[in-house]
Amino acid sequence: MPIKRPLLANGEIYHIVVRAVDDLKLFRDEKDYLRKIHNLFEFNDSNPTKWQYRQYYENGSREINKRTKRNLLAEILTFCLMPNHIHLLVRQLIDGGISKFMRKIGAGYGIYYNNKYKRSGHIFQGKYRAVQVKSDQQLQTVFVYIHANPVSLVEPGWKEKGIKNINEAINFLENYRWSSYLDYLQNKNFPSLTNREFLTETFGGSESCREIVNDWLKYKKELFDFDKVAIE
Repeated sequence: MPIKRPLLANGEIYHIVVRAVDDLKLFRDEKDYLRKIHNLFEFNDSNPTKWQYRQYYENGSREINKRTKRNLLAEILTFCLMPNHIHLLVRQLIDGGISKFMRKIGAGYGIYYNNKYKRSGHIFQGKYRAVQVKSDQQLQTVFVYIHANPVSLVEPGWKEKGIKNINEAINFLENYRWSSYLDYLQNKNFPSLTNREFLTETFGGSESCREIVNDWLKYKKELFDFDKVAIE
């Protein structure tokens, strides 16, 4: 069934999900993850990307080089990179900003990936999914959903079966490098990529951000159907 996206409006917040085709592994090593992080930063600009800035930090630097002022297409609030899909929570800033941003990061990473792994064709599965966030309750649910996603790497099926080792899951999340969660906990990771002021203030500080994630992991406290609110 074709994905139906809402009309993307300036100033509104959207949960974006983009998945890999078939069973393709989007990130095969650390350099792939770093390349995608760099793409998210570099391509969030209405200006053309200059060749000399297309670097992806092979040294593993967590701080993205702030070169010149960008004309942002969207404000990235949260992100999470998973082996076969990507989550973003973004606020559109200019007309068509999210669409242009997604085209740029899709094409840019696709070219890099295909060149590196000697393949051809699309790497992403059709259109990305965009769900508008319409309430504070939904905003909190999506924040938790995005940042709790990596738990499935250590506790497969946890959403249906629960978590066997809660301390292990919490520790895993708080050390998972490929999301914005560490920066929300004030552990410097990729601080230049996201704007965290809005959500940190909305949720009452960095410790409150940790609490709402941990509470859901421990007790599955939810005001709505978790998956339905987050991704539909």
